Amino acid sequence: MSREIELCPGRRVGGEQPCFIIAEIGQNHQGDLDIAKRMIRMAKECGADCAKFQKSELEHKFNRRALARPYTSQHSWGKTYGEHKRHLEFSHEQYRELQRYAQEVGIFFTASGMDEMAVEFLHELDVPFFKVGSGDTNNFPYLEKTAKKGRPMVISSGMQSMSTMQRVYSIVKPLNPNFCFLQCTSAYPLQPEDVHLRVITAYQSAFPDIPIGYSGHETGIAISVAAVAMGAKVLERHVTLDKTWKGSDHQASLEPNELAELVKAVRTVERALGSPLKQLQPCEMACNEKLGKSVVAKVAIPEGTILTLDMLVVKVGEPKGFPPEAIFDLVGQKAIVDIEEDETITEQAVENHVKKARH
Repeated sequence: MSREIELCPGRRVGGEQPCFIIAEIGQNHQGDLDIAKRMIRMAKECGADCAKFQKSELEHKFNRRALARPYTSQHSWGKTYGEHKRHLEFSHEQYRELQRYAQEVGIFFTASGMDEMAVEFLHELDVPFFKVGSGDTNNFPYLEKTAKKGRPMVISSGMQSMSTMQRVYSIVKPLNPNFCFLQCTSAYPLQPEDVHLRVITAYQSAFPDIPIGYSGHETGIAISVAAVAMGAKVLERHVTLDKTWKGSDHQASLEPNELAELVKAVRTVERALGSPLKQLQPCEMACNEKLGKSVVAKVAIPEGTILTLDMLVVKVGEPKGFPPEAIFDLVGQKAIVDIEEDETITEQAVENHVKKARH
């Protein structure tokens, strides 16, 4: 079982802790502060643990030619990619306002720092943890600087290989032991055959001392619920108020009713995971009392008879007697009273009976 880390003040993840659910607002707020606040409240009302955004200092994330590239997509908010991204980027003061709002609502607030300067700002903002987006997971100088800040880290692994993730682990672990990996495939929307949930198991084996989670871009909630059943301790899903809005992420996002259903399903699955100890449960006692079977005499057995298998049968008996698994242990034992045909065989009817463990 993975080691626990304190991801947010008073909120631990890993081990037997409940899954930490991140509502990834990203830039689905359309560049509108009021919509962003509505989405924070929606995340809280649906039961998510954290509302997350994406923060970039554009000149540090993109070079000049990338910002100047014409952007004629149906999702564009400007003539160039730079204009598009500037429309969607909140200022430092707007981030402070959103953080204050999240505190009022009562939900954890953070963002992916999409470049080193964005991480500097988020550190100054005092976010509870840093999210490392898949695009920066193989950005080793960025990882080093981020890890040295000392805040917990959630690191997505889209577009990466296992060998890269092993390098990421070896870089981050000595600097900052409080981090986790998320299995992720960077496609929007993500098709089921491209999800590869078994990577969660591979990560659990390769990195047993950190929590493992899942960041999903698929449609619907079934795959994310399955990830939690496989042991994902952090779950991140993009959210939106309307999938038909302009923007490439909306289609791979959950609307409020879906997010609420996801949270409910995750909490149900967590309750269902229960204990690895297999035993008769208290809730099964009524069924066992009504339908549980016992060893019964197949024929009349006179006192003094040595029991053989052909004298015994298993039925629902009244009263209860030896359970079915004891039938082979009874062979060779002596009846110390007369036992009528079809009568339950009880401990009082057999000489010095000692139950033997079956292997």
